[in-house]
Amino acid sequence: AWVRTFNEQREIFGKKIINTNSFVSETWLQCYETINICNNILSALSVVDVEDRDRVEGEAKFIRGLMYFELVKLFAQPYSAGDVASNPGVPIVLQPTRKISEESKISRATVQTTYNQIISDLSVAEEKLPEENDVFATKTAAAAILSRVYLQQEDFDNARDAANRAIEYGTNSLTPTFAEAFNNDDNSSEDIFALQVNEQDGDNSMHTYWSVPDFGGRDGDVEVLDNHVALYSLGDDRLNLFYDGNSARRSGKWQLQFKNIPIVRLAEMYLTRAEANFRLGTSVGDTPLNDINLIRSRVNLAPLVSVTLPNILLERKLELAHEGQTVHDAKRLRQTIEGLPFNDPKLVLPIPQRERNVNGNLAQNDGYN
Repeated sequence: AWVRTFNEQREIFGKKIINTNSFVSETWLQCYETINICNNILSALSVVDVEDRDRVEGEAKFIRGLMYFELVKLFAQPYSAGDVASNPGVPIVLQPTRKISEESKISRATVQTTYNQIISDLSVAEEKLPEENDVFATKTAAAAILSRVYLQQEDFDNARDAANRAIEYGTNSLTPTFAEAFNNDDNSSEDIFALQVNEQDGDNSMHTYWSVPDFGGRDGDVEVLDNHVALYSLGDDRLNLFYDGNSARRSGKWQLQFKNIPIVRLAEMYLTRAEANFRLGTSVGDTPLNDINLIRSRVNLAPLVSVTLPNILLERKLELAHEGQTVHDAKRLRQTIEGLPFNDPKLVLPIPQRERNVNGNLAQNDGYN
């Protein structure tokens, strides 16, 4: 629950967003600024040292694909809503923007075309990136994000295979305890890709709004409610990461200041592989039961003797809670979200008005005109 007074965050929490919301506008703007940086790099590959060229191309296409994926999840109807060949996605820009002309005012591509571009970028990235690359993108990272993309499309074969590749590259391992996956100065063994945070470049909204003054946060803008905590079994070690701060329950995932922010963790890959294998009746990499019990054993839960799809989906919800995946899982599973159907226009962000003021070809999302 969002409990504080900032109006623009409350608009988002309450699903009553106006099209001048600055958080929405900045999300769009920063994504496209990042895409433009990637496009500039890709346009200049010929001047990159030959021995570095594949890595640089892979890094740029990884970031561009990741940005388009975030944009289409937030600003378009979900893939599960159908009509992907006609529902508007987001504008696809693949060349550097160095001046503004009428040609700059492009329309939104379809959801399907947007997903096709994302898969193309991330597939090239996986091919060209090294397996080890310090804190930068790797083959594992590209495969991991691809598994998310395919899962949103309900392409379970490819989601399973991408998650399995991310596991079998062998560059990551689960941390010994659940808590050790969070609040780290350096990437943990489980971090496939993480936002690097330090004291010189340390502000991020996860810590600012989720933490409390005792740990350098604000007043505690987000509270974790009883109905979420009730989903965990007694003895689940994940319960121990919640804490009481500033008179309410908080998520300890984002407790400490100047700590890296995990973007994708290895645990998610086991959960995706388990779900896809279960749906397909396969056991690529391992059985769904073994993958789920691996996640359960780390948090001190007894192993299951058999597994169902609801078991897998609940484990996913509990493991990845408050990391930004639940709403997108709910959409692909066609669930209601706070009483709204998964394809309700209120669950899609508006195209920022500042963009439509300068580009009349940008169609607005339903409900925001």
